[in-house]
Amino acid sequence: MTTAKQAVLDRAETYLCPDRVRTLTALGAGIVLGRREGYRIWDVDGTELLDLHLNGGTYNLGHRHQDLLAALREALDTLDIGNHHFPSVERAALAERLVHLTPGARYAVFGSSGGEAVDLAVKSARRATGRRRVVSVTGAYHGHTGLALAAGDERAARAFLSESPEFVHVAYDDLEATGAALAGDDVAAVVVEAIPATVGFPIAAEGYLAGLRSLCDVHGTALVVDEVQTGLGRTGPLWAVQRFGVVPDALVTAKGLSGGLYPITATLLGESLGEWLETDGWSHVSTFGGAEVGCRVAQAVLDLTLQPQTVQRAAVVTERFRAGLAVLSARYPDWLAEVRQTGLVIGLRFAHPQGGMLMTGALLKAGVWAIYAGFDPSVLQVKPGLLLSDAETDRALEALDAACTAASARAS
Repeated sequence: MTTAKQAVLDRAETYLCPDRVRTLTALGAGIVLGRREGYRIWDVDGTELLDLHLNGGTYNLGHRHQDLLAALREALDTLDIGNHHFPSVERAALAERLVHLTPGARYAVFGSSGGEAVDLAVKSARRATGRRRVVSVTGAYHGHTGLALAAGDERAARAFLSESPEFVHVAYDDLEATGAALAGDDVAAVVVEAIPATVGFPIAAEGYLAGLRSLCDVHGTALVVDEVQTGLGRTGPLWAVQRFGVVPDALVTAKGLSGGLYPITATLLGESLGEWLETDGWSHVSTFGGAEVGCRVAQAVLDLTLQPQTVQRAAVVTERFRAGLAVLSARYPDWLAEVRQTGLVIGLRFAHPQGGMLMTGALLKAGVWAIYAGFDPSVLQVKPGLLLSDAETDRALEALDAACTAASARAS
């Protein structure tokens, strides 16, 4: 390790994120990002890694995609973030496009973080229903802002004294428990990730999201679907809800909408949840939400994501991973306990309580960056890019094979 890199790690440990630096360094991930391109990142010391983390899907289309860079550079010639009081060509165009692309959407409200976007969805549901209670899923993650934090896993909320009796948590894929929580007809919203990320992308029984939709309809409750990590083509269609045939009352998108270049998020509200926009336009404002240069990048993200070539490429990558992971399951039956794959949303559960964490370290030695699930370290999150090449896919599968050998030996 160079002196310059160590100095950065020391400053970060002292002033920025001490525990995170120490934890990642102990895993062998004492990385300081340098160059990045496509689905590859480099440590400042020159070590190259294939990126299968993608910052939760932020880099669906790769790091610094040339089309997205061109859109940003062109936007900077004439635009800045704009003024949140005024409509603009860029905001209006992006809002119209997202609404037309999203089942059930009538309005788009822009923000700059996923947590902010979830907060807005919950606020809108409370206002529309006149109710305060919210039902969400144990093991969920919706961000670290106020309402989003309370809606997420209780452990994360408790750390900041954000747990609240108004937020009820039920098990994922448990319609009976959800129905019981809604029985009093006093719940504003059910908030759910289309596929929960931070607990390791578990796959629900067929009909689960549709069942939630039916329960919400019966009890007058809004269904808010968090697609921060599953949207923008990662499961096949643009939104995972389309895969499951569900129309939510609000859908939240973030991360990948930015192209990894300019922060932008959108809360897409249905007619009833967005009614307040017709009568009280200053109820929610965000200075940086829908920054005009960000809107231009987001349009380019949608252009590229919706191209037939991109959709076809993502389907090829999906099937290559499906076949490769089936081989690994057969080769390591006592180690790789479960493959959870929905398109390019993949969780690998290992037969050791720290298996995902062990795999993170082993993969780094094999030249791949992927991280364990924060709320279940037995699971490794694998998030391939939509445009991953055949050679990169093969490299990823070969690294997973090598890591299974190394990590299982270490665990035994």
